[in-house]
Amino acid sequence: MEGLSGLGAAAVFAAACNLDTVLLAMGWAARGVRPGRGRRLIIAAGTTLVTWLSLALGARASAAGALPVLGGLVLVGMGLWCVLDWLRAGGQGEAVPAAGSSLWDCLALAAALAVNNAGMGAAAGVSGVDPLWAAGANWVCTLAALPLGRALGDTLAGRLLGRFALPLSGLLLTVLGLWQVLI
Repeated sequence: MEGLSGLGAAAVFAAACNLDTVLLAMGWAARGVRPGRGRRLIIAAGTTLVTWLSLALGARASAAGALPVLGGLVLVGMGLWCVLDWLRAGGQGEAVPAAGSSLWDCLALAAALAVNNAGMGAAAGVSGVDPLWAAGANWVCTLAALPLGRALGDTLAGRLLGRFALPLSGLLLTVLGLWQVLI
């Protein structure tokens, strides 16, 4: 049962981390940018490496005596902050940065997405989310988020999802934090 709980926590964490990836891919699709498989692998590798490192650092801090409950509470706070940001922006969602599909654009994008995941990863690591499971889930979610965002970017539903990506990510982080605190 503990293994299933760990896998579930890793999946929720990865989903929360990759909503911005879906949003970005939607923006690229709207501008006609279609990164190939190699570029998508670069993005997934970059984000997953930094995400794993932040999770491992958080887990190390937890092993050194930091309270796992504290990490869960930080995730709840980060999630609620996302929802509040969205509400302050009038429910308009976040802007998708302009980019192309060059190698440098993909590396820059991977770095930006990785930095975004780093804070969540450290908090999730402290709260007890397994770094290996979460990194694996992040890899899979990133590779799935890019084509999903591309497909959604071509539809009206995609524009609607883009509007609600920030609060949805916040709610997922809040659920993950509560999960880590209560279970």
